[in-house]
Amino acid sequence: MIRWQEARADLIAGFGLLTRLPMPRGIQGSPLGRSIWVWPLVGLVVGAIGAGVYALALRCHLWPLIGALLAVLAMTAITGALHEDGLADTADGIGGGATPERRLAIMKDSRIGSFGALALIGSVGLRVFTITQIAEPRVVAAILITAAVLGRAAMPGVLLLSAAARANGLAASLGVPDRARIGAGWLIAALVCLLLVTPHHALAAVIGAVVVVFGMAALGRRMLGGYTGDTLGAAEQLTECVVLLVLVAMVF
Repeated sequence: MIRWQEARADLIAGFGLLTRLPMPRGIQGSPLGRSIWVWPLVGLVVGAIGAGVYALALRCHLWPLIGALLAVLAMTAITGALHEDGLADTADGIGGGATPERRLAIMKDSRIGSFGALALIGSVGLRVFTITQIAEPRVVAAILITAAVLGRAAMPGVLLLSAAARANGLAASLGVPDRARIGAGWLIAALVCLLLVTPHHALAAVIGAVVVVFGMAALGRRMLGGYTGDTLGAAEQLTECVVLLVLVAMVF
């Protein structure tokens, strides 16, 4: 059972890790691995902020396309482009390296290559245009939050199905994943989805997220020898895109 003091420390650690939002001073966060159940809640907040920016843009009589771009930019700014950076590094490493060692070395390079640039264009473009196709602010809010929540819930799934590719680094610092805490995070994600969209839409979105999780875990094992912080970010981004595409296809 997670006590309030532990939960507060986990919330600080989780939001401190995955966002640039200011955290309370003088309160110590828990070890990063313990905050894993908080990650879907981070997605809830990030998605809600993006939805709020979109609704505000439309109230200011901006085009839906502009509102969608502002929403994606706001979500990226809140997270410090953490997941976008992971997606770009993963694309560069897997696309540009011939061996696991070389791929990991490329992923540590701060410079972005052609594969990374194309991956970012695809991610931003898919999110912007799916939001634009939906247009209606209330539906955008439901679908955007669902995608953001499942994106953060997908990362612990990759942790469960694989091992860290490096002995050091952010991913390794998470330690051995606690299945009970991961399960709590997944339960939170499922409840949020069911509150926002219909059960069959939620089921389709979860299936899409599960496909990405298994795909990213398998890709990481084969190409890198396991997961890294970058591949976790890539899993989050790909899950968001897949969930948005699935839900938009079902709605329209």
